[in-house]
Amino acid sequence: MENFSILYSHEYAIIELSRSLAQKISAQSPDADLVILCIGTDRSTGDALGPLVGSKLSQYKKTMTGLYGTLDEPVHAMNLEETLKAIKANHQHPYIIAIDACLGKLKNVGMINLVDGPLKPGAGVKKELPAVGDIHITGIVNVGGFMEYFVLQNTRLNLVMKMADVISASIIEAIHQPMILKHSEKNIPLHQTEKLIL
Repeated sequence: MENFSILYSHEYAIIELSRSLAQKISAQSPDADLVILCIGTDRSTGDALGPLVGSKLSQYKKTMTGLYGTLDEPVHAMNLEETLKAIKANHQHPYIIAIDACLGKLKNVGMINLVDGPLKPGAGVKKELPAVGDIHITGIVNVGGFMEYFVLQNTRLNLVMKMADVISASIIEAIHQPMILKHSEKNIPLHQTEKLIL
């Protein structure tokens, strides 16, 4: 399956991202245990994308049993390896969706990327961390190439919050595609289906 990218402010961002993500999830073995691994820290505005997504997803406790990384309990450079050991111990056949912020070209700021294969966290700020995820979602929160720590710490929270809204809503809808299809006959807009799952 192809990788996917879309601007967070696109009119159909949630619809398109959830559809692409659902295709990747549905292609997995029925016994795969879905794990959402949100990487980052709230000590840096730009790097808070992952924990913000995790906290938004934590509202859906009944279905988010494999959720790691929230504002309350972030997963970052200091505890990533420990978290990976916990995932291995708690999930027999984990299918990991890793989520993280990243830096990129100016023209790509605001883009959300869904990519096959593992994420290399910390690469943008020259950290050596283990690659994680069967697939990964990244949000380009600011421009890379120079003074990465400073850039991440001076990223607009407004942008990060809006990107987290799109990513978390897309994940919820992708996981509940059967429910979405079931209610489509009632003409319930796709972006409103998350209210049905609370």
